[in-house]
Amino acid sequence: MHTTDLHRRYALTLLTAFIGLWVGLAIAPVKRSDWLAENLLVIALLVVLVSVHRRFTFSRLSCTLVFIFLCIHEIGAHYTYAKVPYNQWWQAMTGGQSLDQLMGFQRNQFDRLVHFSYGLLLAYPVREALLRIVPAKGFGGYFLAWNLILSSSAIYEIIEWLGGAYLGADTAKAFVGAQQDPWDSQKDMALAALAAFSVLLIAAGVNALRQRDFALEWALRFRTSPRRQQVKP
Repeated sequence: MHTTDLHRRYALTLLTAFIGLWVGLAIAPVKRSDWLAENLLVIALLVVLVSVHRRFTFSRLSCTLVFIFLCIHEIGAHYTYAKVPYNQWWQAMTGGQSLDQLMGFQRNQFDRLVHFSYGLLLAYPVREALLRIVPAKGFGGYFLAWNLILSSSAIYEIIEWLGGAYLGADTAKAFVGAQQDPWDSQKDMALAALAAFSVLLIAAGVNALRQRDFALEWALRFRTSPRRQQVKP
């Protein structure tokens, strides 16, 4: 089978799996209005990705990273970020041990996990996409990716602020998920920035050691031969 067909089949498999998860978690969410608010950007992102997938194909690694992040986000959307019962799940797996007590958590940390995952899982796909659009090599490509993660994280915090101002008290509380932390937005952005910086630093180190930039190679092959797309996944 053609490598491009295999790649598209893999992407379709991930999309199908995500839709299945999305449908399952769309059933009886903790707060329907918050679930709708959390999914507006997800739906918009999926529409864009599906619309451009033939001309803007991501690598398998990037597809997998985006898939994992969206799955984590959907769990938060179902329960609301502040009420994901990860501590109960941990207790069920460990025979009653509390993860919150073990780690000294004073609040539900799932929203922190999602913001950290945003930088951790999306920095590589973002750089891969940027290399297709902007001929930025070396430091510039890594910096642009990190900058986009940080700026988009800040934009999301502004969206949360606007949501908190206009969605109504109960929905706003669930959507923002600050849990009475006055520095919640700053901490969320810092976690995303730190995670993205770490991933991009590791990617730069691996590329330097192997003297190959896999994301750049992927971008250049599609840029120079967009119709053939005969690249390894």
